[in-house]
Amino acid sequence: MTLSSFSFSRMSKIKKASALIVAALLLVSCDSKTPVKSPSTSTPGKSEHSNEPMRGVWLTTVSRLDWPPISSINAGSTTLRVNQQQTAMRAKLDKLKSLGINTIFFQVKPDGTALWQSNILPWSDMMTGNIGEYPGYDPLQFVLDEAHKRGMKVHAWFNPYRVSVNIKPSTITALNNTLTQTPSSVYVLHRDWIRTSGDRFVVDPGIPEARDWITSIVAEVVSRYPIDGVQFDDYFYTETRTSALNDNATFRQYGQGFASKADWRRHNTQQLIAQVSHTIKQLNPNVEFGVSPAGVWRNRSHDPAGSDTRGAAAYDESYADTRQWVQLGLLDYIAPQLYWPFARDAARYDVLAKWWADVVKPTNTRLYIGIALYKIGEPSKNEPDWMIEGGVPELKKQIDLNESVSNINGTILFREGYLEQPQTQDAVNYLRDRWGK
Repeated sequence: MTLSSFSFSRMSKIKKASALIVAALLLVSCDSKTPVKSPSTSTPGKSEHSNEPMRGVWLTTVSRLDWPPISSINAGSTTLRVNQQQTAMRAKLDKLKSLGINTIFFQVKPDGTALWQSNILPWSDMMTGNIGEYPGYDPLQFVLDEAHKRGMKVHAWFNPYRVSVNIKPSTITALNNTLTQTPSSVYVLHRDWIRTSGDRFVVDPGIPEARDWITSIVAEVVSRYPIDGVQFDDYFYTETRTSALNDNATFRQYGQGFASKADWRRHNTQQLIAQVSHTIKQLNPNVEFGVSPAGVWRNRSHDPAGSDTRGAAAYDESYADTRQWVQLGLLDYIAPQLYWPFARDAARYDVLAKWWADVVKPTNTRLYIGIALYKIGEPSKNEPDWMIEGGVPELKKQIDLNESVSNINGTILFREGYLEQPQTQDAVNYLRDRWGK
């Protein structure tokens, strides 16, 4: 879809839908005991923020990759489990603070469950092992309290459409068992929204009511918690060759007027981004909204505006026109995942970083670069630079570039758990020397 085809009438519909969501949630938030920051009059792309460069890290909860500790699930009692989880988080935050990290991207919606007290989603089984079971405390509020105490910001990280990480019979049983709970899983409440894609259950992005539902989830968090930002990851349309999303019926119902299903899909994704952006700014303009897409928007071989790369492109693979979202002012920041070294010819780090810097230059959208901490120290035939001197020279080059290009506003590491791995310790020491207080 071209820029001109995103019509004012469509944007008007987004605003009307968002207004309804906001009105309903503001009524709910009035009864909440969680403090809500006072709104200001800022506009998208101009949220109040520190001039300090972003030094962030993604902290993953899906499959308990970074937190909570897997061992805590079998702790023997709620008290022991809560203590183990909270102790582990405090230790992580202390270490991050010592490394100079100033922002945590905390995954609060890893799938169709929540790590906060939600009226829309059941409690996440990541905390207890059982979907819908109260973990004994509010993880999001705990992380906010502990991070803010240490002078660190917290962005609530949402995976918008994922309902489960697999389609095993045991997963289906667990989802079906939520029917007697309040709230129940979207899997049982809106079975007609559920599709299979990438061997996972997902919500069909082409259904307008499903996009409203996702917006309401974000609005619930923004209206009730003193978060500093909201981030969506890159999982919009997630398919594999052996597990494609079957949205033919949805396309027949809602795809009138689009030249192709691909254009319609990109429209659906942009509708969600615009709707969420508008809703956040209505609720609290000080909360930043950003997306962390795949690093390649489009390759120059397919589009003259694209980068000089040969990688999987978000525009064509995930149906996310991330460049246009920046141009339209829908995002406060964008954090492309540039997970390649300088020497990776098909997707050079410097080529992509400078391309993105040029994209944001005429806009108010800030640019943070996501870098591949998880590759440091790992043997790779195609990317041997990650092994040289513990990966420190490559890491230094990437951060040097980020801090020297005027339109790059910071760096985010993927992901927190790799700070604890033996192969990254030279790099961790380097970060402490460079960024640490």
